Amino acid sequence: METRNLINGVWRSPESGRTIAVDDPATGEILAEVPEATAADVRDAIVAAAAALPGWRARTADDRGAVLRRFAGLVSERSAELAELIAREGGKPIGEARGEVAYGRSFLAWAAEEATRVYGETVPSWHEGKRVLVLRQPVGVTASITPWNFPLAMITRKLGPALAAGCTQVVKPAPQTPLTALELGRLAVEAGVPAGVVNVVTAPGPDFAAAVFADARVRKVSFTGSTEVGRQLIERSAGNVTRLSLELGGHAPVIVFDDADLDAAVAGVLRAKFRNNGQSCIAANRIYVQRGIREEFTAAFDAAVGALRVGGTLSEAVDVGPLIDGAALRKVRAHVDDAVARGARLLRGGSPCGPGGRFFEPTVLDGVTDDMLIFNEETFGPVAALAAFDTEEEALRRANASPFGLAAYVFSRDLGRVVRAAEALEYGVVGVNDGAPSTGQAPFGGMKLSGYGREGGRYVMHEYLETKYVSLAL
Repeated sequence: METRNLINGVWRSPESGRTIAVDDPATGEILAEVPEATAADVRDAIVAAAAALPGWRARTADDRGAVLRRFAGLVSERSAELAELIAREGGKPIGEARGEVAYGRSFLAWAAEEATRVYGETVPSWHEGKRVLVLRQPVGVTASITPWNFPLAMITRKLGPALAAGCTQVVKPAPQTPLTALELGRLAVEAGVPAGVVNVVTAPGPDFAAAVFADARVRKVSFTGSTEVGRQLIERSAGNVTRLSLELGGHAPVIVFDDADLDAAVAGVLRAKFRNNGQSCIAANRIYVQRGIREEFTAAFDAAVGALRVGGTLSEAVDVGPLIDGAALRKVRAHVDDAVARGARLLRGGSPCGPGGRFFEPTVLDGVTDDMLIFNEETFGPVAALAAFDTEEEALRRANASPFGLAAYVFSRDLGRVVRAAEALEYGVVGVNDGAPSTGQAPFGGMKLSGYGREGGRYVMHEYLETKYVSLAL
């Protein structure tokens, strides 16, 4: 496994000589040491990306697409190794890790086709002696800052369309999960991505941001992470008016109406809540159940949570693995303790468990109220918080009361109600009778404090392209 940084097609050790230890959240075992890159290393990567830009954007869209198809093919061929790497460094159960590899590959495959669909326009002119042309051109050097919870898919979702558009990129993975990113860099080189087009630098966030936003050659940054850091990046972007895409914090509501298919609702909410151990930006954080179905749903859901199996991430039998670190565990416990202290009923779980010190029992809380921490902060852990509601209007009002707007879920068999809810919810993604709405073909992103910009499908291509108007006098 390569653990040095990829800069200009060369695997390099950091200028500082310092390293970052990467551990397995399930066992605490140190898996590898990766470079603690400096701002100087990041600047070298930017120089490499800028030098590679003219040649890469000059290649035909078909050529760029062919490289991306080879890249996607290698991800498929190495899917078993990649899944194990994701599971070991990120604590994701192996079955879900395999799903992430397939999901991540889909962004490369889709981008390969979108490369050939970047169209300009000829607009009818009001002047017989002029022609109006609209060109779509790559924005230039780009950078991506990615999170630990989806260490492969969050990179390919940014990198694929950037390369398809003719841009180059400097990738900064999260310090908890850099090994997957470095392996992706190796596969990119193997696929024929030219030197400097893709660079992977394991630098601390402040050093990376300082170098990227100080350099006018970097014209676009895509970030997935917290709203707090997103605000800081917005401020930093002002200096060079750097374009941003921001997928920030979420606080997803789920509305289960009393006409929902009970089995489908239980299965959908279970998936929306406990996927990746609850460590997902679109994880269900507030589960509102209409009073007419409340008792039946709660009993069935609680039983389903009780059947979830906790354990080491490489076991096929495991549904819920460890949390990423001690801070995550403490936050989950604080949310549970606060809810119970304020009157919520603990139906199941509520405590750390298992080996390694980072496991938390799958937990169900009932009778949660809107003033409790868990209904106001993103939990990022395996805790389901339930509350009752009476009317459609009440449910939508409470769901929209959050300042966040990334994802929401609705379970109902009433078509009119589904349409009303989907239109009224102030969220960028709405899953209707679907606990796993993310897909490579569709736009993904948030509203309000959950950020702006979209990733996925054809929509993401706009994020990496400039629109140029040419007035041609004959």
